[in-house]
Amino acid sequence: MKWTEVTAIAEALVEKYPDVDPTTVRFVDLHNWVVALEGFDDDRSRGGERVLEAIQAAWIDEAR
Repeated sequence: MKWTEVTAIAEALVEKYPDVDPTTVRFVDLHNWVVALEGFDDDRSRGGERVLEAIQAAWIDEAR
């Protein structure tokens, strides 16, 4: 998985953290959780605020 695969990352987060409200997750935690996902294989430093916002929005949509 790469940073650009926002939907796949969101789906993986829903699976791994089913009881977490994605609206309450801080970006620092979100970044750490994404890079720790099984199958994630991208440069840690590329996970900036813009991509984290997109992931969080997709996670919110997936969690509904």
